[in-house]
Order: sequence, then structure tokens, then C-alpha cells
Amino acid sequence: MRAGDDGRMNRSLRWGLFTAGVAAALVAGCAAARSGGTTTGDAAAARPPNVVFVLTDDLSWNLVQYLPQVRQLQAEGTTFGNYVVTDSLCCPSRSSIFTGRFPHDTGVYTNGGDDGGFGYFHGHGEESDTFATALQAKGYRTAMLGKYLNGYQPADHQGGTEPYVPPGWSEWDVAGNGYPEFGYKLNENHQVVPYGSAPADYLTDVLAGKGANFIADSARAHTPFMLELATFAPHAPYTPAPRDAADFPGLTAPRGPAFDTLPTGAPPWLAGRAPLTTAEKTAIDTAYRKRAQAVQAVSDLIANVRAAVTKAGVADDTYIVFSSDNGYHMGEYRLNPGKMTAFDTDVRVPLVVAGPGVPAGKENDAAVANIDLAPTFAQLGRASVPDTVDGHSLLPLLQGGSDAGWRTANLVEHHGPDTQADDPDLPAKGSGNPPSYEAVRTGTYTYVEYVDGSREYYDLTKDPQELHNTAAELGPARLAQLHDALARLANCHNGPACWTAGHL
Repeated sequence: MRAGDDGRMNRSLRWGLFTAGVAAALVAGCAAARSGGTTTGDAAAARPPNVVFVLTDDLSWNLVQYLPQVRQLQAEGTTFGNYVVTDSLCCPSRSSIFTGRFPHDTGVYTNGGDDGGFGYFHGHGEESDTFATALQAKGYRTAMLGKYLNGYQPADHQGGTEPYVPPGWSEWDVAGNGYPEFGYKLNENHQVVPYGSAPADYLTDVLAGKGANFIADSARAHTPFMLELATFAPHAPYTPAPRDAADFPGLTAPRGPAFDTLPTGAPPWLAGRAPLTTAEKTAIDTAYRKRAQAVQAVSDLIANVRAAVTKAGVADDTYIVFSSDNGYHMGEYRLNPGKMTAFDTDVRVPLVVAGPGVPAGKENDAAVANIDLAPTFAQLGRASVPDTVDGHSLLPLLQGGSDAGWRTANLVEHHGPDTQADDPDLPAKGSGNPPSYEAVRTGTYTYVEYVDGSREYYDLTKDPQELHNTAAELGPARLAQLHDALARLANCHNGPACWTAGHL
């Protein structure tokens, strides 16, 4: 028996019992629909669909295997294998998700300071035009639960008379420092509520309960809803729920080809990285095991809200969307745990969607990105998508349409190195802290230009692990072509222009 199999067997047994109840609820919901429940008939057809959006923090592709509910979503829906984020860092990525715009249009490149964080997003009026404001204007009940933007604090008034809630949200239950999962405070609709250290205070579980209540309330009001459940898990310190703290004993981090390996032709910020020490490898293994434990509560959360959707009789009218704000490297390229790089470990993250008309068990390799989520949610809610949105609705792909005309390239933008002492994502020693760069990722290559003049080019068809930087082998004509393509993306400022620039 492999290390960790005992933990996995225990989880399987627990999930067999747990999902049996969910399956019973699903059967009951289908029976209600057949007998004239609220999800069928003219009323349901006239009402736009609901959306449940589960956004995790720092969740990488190699953790999906420990999320049984996400694997179930994959079986029931569509998985986007080339989905990337505009920056492998929390706040820039989340800003792009809310607005559908690149960092060069939101102005949010970091987690704080003059070019990022909640302060910049709020101070520059970005909150006035998000998928939440668009859907609320169309009659949706909207809920934001969990993590908002770095720098947001529940008790801040932002010049008002009570704790601040941004426009567009009908329900607001948001934490500031929720990373430890205990001992946090939530702004619950303008009221700051402290939580302690009891098992019932575990933040991911609290969000699951509040999400289920919001779904029930919306269904009773016969109102379409948009629910974002933004977990802090599995962000460091990787705190699992107490019930999961003994799971996966002996589990170690994956030792793929990139583990403890420098790419040939590594850029200057990475080239001097020494091999991982035994202590570093041990710490990586411990962190990976805790991350696998932490996402068990995320899987429980998905099961709970899906059961709530079914119990409310709206399962047939609800899209379930699962994703992460960025990926996470753990030993790849000799780097200690972190993000911010242009490697696929950091920028390519899960996006799984299940719901009405979405093909089951399908894998789609179109070049989609987090700027596409806001226009998708808006279109589902029958709201208009202004040209100021850089992204493009995924609805045609979700309805099984061809991706033949879809964009072929996505832009990644990053400002660095990160030196903000109060940043929860401040890279630890040896974690990787690259200088500013812009990158273009297609289904066949990744090309990166750094502010110091260095470049990277990885042929993803021959080198999917990104171990051979061949930029120095490219001729001047090809380099000029890549530079021009990257510049067009980095300088586009509206939907039509960015759509055109993304077709290489």
C-alpha cells in the first residue's frame, strides 16, 4: 500500500456516506421537477439561470485529485484544460475576474501599494462595474462570501458610517485575514462579527453554511441568484478542518520532471537557484500534505451547496463553476512553495463548469482566461457586456459550440519583485520573486519578456514541463513576431481589440 492510501481509503468511506445523502437529494429534486416543481415550466424558462461560483485560493491542478466533488463536476460538465489567469497573484487575478479586464486596464498588478490591492481597486472606481453590479441590475440576488481583495478589512468604513460593503452585493459575508481559518472577523452585511477557534468556526465550513442559507432564501423569493464562495483554502498556512487533519498520512509532493530541476537557459532571476536541500524537500512535502487536507473542506462545501441547490428545486437552472485565482509551485524549478511566475504551475489553473446545456465529461482546450468569467456571468444573466470588458463570454463553448474561432493566445502580466512586508504572498527565501514581465501563452508555446531584457520561450508541444528555454535559439524574425504579438495584447484596451489581438 502506498504512503497515504490509508487516509484516502478513510476519505472514500466518509465520502461514500456523505454523497449518498446528496444523491438522495438529487433524486428527490428530479422527482419534484417531473411532478411540476419550480425548475420546470414557463416560469423557469422565463427566469435566467443561477450561478454558484467557487473560487479557491492558490489551488493548483495537482490538488484536483483530492477533490472528489470537483471530479464529479468534471464528469457532469466541461473542463477547460488551457484556462489561465492574467497574473499568478491573488489580487490582480481577482480584479480581472470581477471586471473581465486585464491588469493593464484595472491598474491592479500587485496585492497592495501604488499599483494594487483593494485600496487601488476601490480608489479607482473599479467596484462600480463588475459582474455583481451587472447582475444585480438585472434583478439577481448576489452574494459574496469569504475572501474579497487583499487589503480589505471587515471593520473599515471607507468614509461611510458603517463597515463598508461594495456596490452590487445583496449579501456580504467577507473576512480580512481568513488565512488561518480560525480567529477571524466577518463583515456580515455591515456588521463585524468575530469567530473563534471552535471546530464550528472553521471558515470554509462557515461559508458553506451561509451559502446554503442564501440559496434557500433566494429560492423562496423566486429570484435568480449569483453566489460567489471565495475560500481562503488552501492558501498558506494550509489549515485543514480539524476532522481532516490526519488525512493522507505520509503523502508527499509530486516529483515530476520539473521537481528540483532548473530549466536550461533559465532567466537571471532563477538561474542561480541551488538544488533543494533535504530540509526544503521535507517542508514541501509537509505543506503539500496539509494542502491536500485543507481542500477536503472545499469539497465538502461544494457538496453542501449542491445539495442546497437540489433541495431548493433549482438544480436544473443552476451553473456550478469551480476555479482558482492562481496556481502554485512546490519544488518545481528548484523553487520553494510560491507563485508569481509565468510557468504553467502558476498560471494554468482548473476551470470546471457544470449546468444547463453544458456537455458532460468534456475537455475543452480553447485558450480561455479569467477575464472571460465576468462577461460569461453577465450573459447568463441577460446583462449587456460593454466594450470596456476585455474578455469574451464562454457561453458558446459551454453550450457545446466549436472553439474553431476562439482566440489562440492569452496575456499574462506581472509587476515585481514583491517587497511589501505586509503582503501575505510575500515570497519566502527561494520561493521565486521574478521582476516585472509580460507573457503570451498559447496551446503550443509560452513566451516571456522581462523588464531586464531577458526572454523565455517554451515549446509546449515538445516540452510540456517547460524545462528548455529556447529563446536564444530563435531567429530575429521569429523574436520580432513574438514581441509584436505580445505588444498587441499588452496594449489592447477593449473587448474587440483584445479579441483581435488574441488571435495569433
